[in-house]
Amino acid sequence: MAKTQAKRSPKGKDNGRKFKKKISILNAEKVEYVDWKDVNLLRRFVSDRAKIRARRVTGNDVQQQSAIAMAIKNAREMALIPYANRVTTQRGGRSSRGDRDGDDRRERRDRSEDSSESSSAPAESASEFTEIDIDATESVVVGTETTGGEE
Repeated sequence: MAKTQAKRSPKGKDNGRKFKKKISILNAEKVEYVDWKDVNLLRRFVSDRAKIRARRVTGNDVQQQSAIAMAIKNAREMALIPYANRVTTQRGGRSSRGDRDGDDRRERRDRSEDSSESSSAPAESASEFTEIDIDATESVVVGTETTGGEE
């Protein structure tokens, strides 16, 4: 059977969409030489996770992107820029997945609560033995054993 393909709009000049070309930071600030010691400039070409940004994001041409990449790699080697940044994100619920695993987890939780209620009596009796009498521990003297003839 032949698959029917949806008509796609032609890409290139004929699609009718206009876009503004991204201007490179290097061109805007008239930077002639990309120095690996210029950390403030290099950080603008690195993402928050310490990845080198793509040409389409920064607007660099091929030569500029090559120079930026080499400078970033040299700065990383000299420990001016980290190889990887730790990004902590706050974990949310599983709202994007819907109720795919939600019901199963609730059932597991209910089962574990039932089993913990039946085993709560021995746990309470075990906690009586873990109490420490502070007055008794104050009278204990801990000494160190020395070897040799010195006292």
